[in-house]
Amino acid sequence: MASSAYEIKKELCEIGRRIYQNGFVAANDGNFSVKINDNEFYCTPTGVSKGFMTPDMILKVDGKGNMLEPNAKYRPSSEFKMHLRVYQERPDVRAVVHAHPPIATAHAVAGLGLDSYIMPEAVIALGNVPLTKYGTPSTMEIPDAISEEIQTHDAVLLENHGALSMGPDLMTAYFKMESLEFFAKVSFYANQLGGGREFTCEEIEKLLEVRKRMGLPGRHPGCSKCANRGTSNCHCLTPEQKAAAQAKPAAASSTSTDDLVREITKKVLAQLGK
Repeated sequence: MASSAYEIKKELCEIGRRIYQNGFVAANDGNFSVKINDNEFYCTPTGVSKGFMTPDMILKVDGKGNMLEPNAKYRPSSEFKMHLRVYQERPDVRAVVHAHPPIATAHAVAGLGLDSYIMPEAVIALGNVPLTKYGTPSTMEIPDAISEEIQTHDAVLLENHGALSMGPDLMTAYFKMESLEFFAKVSFYANQLGGGREFTCEEIEKLLEVRKRMGLPGRHPGCSKCANRGTSNCHCLTPEQKAAAQAKPAAASSTSTDDLVREITKKVLAQLGK
């Protein structure tokens, strides 16, 4: 993290330019922040294009969103409530980025989370990316909606809204947003080609070992979050494994039916005295 107030403000402006130039926001959309301590934060202003910010526009606020430094021209985003919820529930997080990357946001608008494990980089950096329930912007509905998922994820999709990423510093939080959008783009293209080959649970666990060796900070949902592991509904299975899993219940059902028919036949023959 930048050491001085001016350096932090400059970094926020630089991230704003990257987000704007990459098309992750339009017009005055998006907001991001950096935590200084439990009651001091720097955040981006509302009503300003994040691609054209200057350090004098960056605001210093407290844990309730009140400005700590006077600024007659600018006000903090009303969505800073969402950032505060992250900081309150994730002591390891020092920066939050909210944007509307197009492909990821398209998934959010379509009501689709990014729950496929198809790219090593995405598995290591993010895991899956859940879709949180819709909340009206600027209200407490969004902070409440993200509360559960941010316990185990560093990036989430906001239903009909956009995306949120977080990290131990601003650059890491921004890179997670980049990774999220790239993951969404590859998932979209793969679906157009008939669907991506999903990793097995064993393959995912190997990738998680790589993540562990890399010492990456943050939270990760892991593979254990798959409640359907070992069944045909498990996202971690290959098509061949899914087919095998589907065949097992069918075989079991067939055997059970044959046994029942034999038992009924025996009883009928006994009643007929044969």
